[in-house]
Amino acid sequence: MNKTFLGFGLGAIQSGLMLLEAVKSGNFKRFVILEVNEKLVAEIRNAGNSMIVNTATKGGIDKLRIENIEIYNPTNPNDLNEIDEAIFSADEMATAIPSVDYYELGGESSIANLLAKNINPLKPQILYASENNMFAAELLLKQVQKHSTKDVLRNFMILNTVIGKMSGVIQDAKTISELGLDTITNKSSSAILVEEFNKIIVSSITHPGYSKGINVFVEKEYLTPFEEAKLFGHNAVHSMLGFLAYLKGYNYMSEIKNDKELWNYGETAFQKESGAFLLKKYDHINDTLFTQEGFLNYGNDLLERMTNPYLKDEVQRICRDPLRKLGYSDRLVGTIREALKQGVTANTIAKGVLAGLCYLIKERIDIGIDMPSNIYGLNKNYIFTILTHIWKDDEDDGLKENCLNLIISQFDEFAIKFIS
Repeated sequence: MNKTFLGFGLGAIQSGLMLLEAVKSGNFKRFVILEVNEKLVAEIRNAGNSMIVNTATKGGIDKLRIENIEIYNPTNPNDLNEIDEAIFSADEMATAIPSVDYYELGGESSIANLLAKNINPLKPQILYASENNMFAAELLLKQVQKHSTKDVLRNFMILNTVIGKMSGVIQDAKTISELGLDTITNKSSSAILVEEFNKIIVSSITHPGYSKGINVFVEKEYLTPFEEAKLFGHNAVHSMLGFLAYLKGYNYMSEIKNDKELWNYGETAFQKESGAFLLKKYDHINDTLFTQEGFLNYGNDLLERMTNPYLKDEVQRICRDPLRKLGYSDRLVGTIREALKQGVTANTIAKGVLAGLCYLIKERIDIGIDMPSNIYGLNKNYIFTILTHIWKDDEDDGLKENCLNLIISQFDEFAIKFIS
């Protein structure tokens, strides 16, 4: 119990995964957080340098108070000496910020600059890049290298992560009350709520003899198969079910538990579409996930987790940012494309795309072209026009027409079930 953990940002993933698992490991004596939200920094300090994380289990809500948190604001000049020393002393670090675009924002107080200026060349240091990007580690390292030298960074390693953990910052007072959540501090209006799942996959650590402090994380030499399982399995089915649940008028994902049709859609998508193509593509890597039994268990577990009533996961949250989720390379159409490459037809995921188009129409989201006034006006011509417009900036890999034809082929059945 002699390691120092340092986290950049204090959102749900940082507090409810990285910091939480560092505390639970028993391998760290010091916990440091760098956060630019001065209000949150003040709240944590005024609460005796502590905060509360709520975890949704199968049976209810568990609450854990994390204590002895050193929290500093990189934009506050009074905190800079402590920040410099903490980074130099850190053994394991984690970024958990909204996007990789933030790595170099803030000039002198940017994550890239703070790391470059304070990395300790004399001891192994690792950093978990927790942003939702397959190349987060490489992007951050490139930014750090701009401000440092190879010799200084010789013992510094940034790891990519595959984080299939559902989490959020709950701001709705009614939801906080209904679930009996504790707010971050007694002066906060928000609560951290995460699921208990913690089997996070990370890049292999190459420091000789290094033993990581957050020991529940699973190292894999080759992350791409697991990143694709998350994007084309977890994310794709989650979005598909979210858009379909929206059309059925559901408010929370837990309502799917009582909808046999949607539940069956989820099972079919996992087993016969996402799973079917991923097993074909990665049967050579000799990992239990990419076996019939392994992916069956993976899908069944995810369906249970997605619909956990204690997560109070809002359907609207799953549907947010629909244009990105309907993109040619994103979760839904990306799954259809990758499945086609392996000779698998993803009919159920295609229905999720159609539900996403209905979401655009019902929510009156302006995409720059004429749209039907309501979902009853959606037809095959509109489907072609809307998707072609959304994908207009994507290079055609020879599968655009096949994807369009597959999605359009599901419209008649979809319309009978979800529009009529």
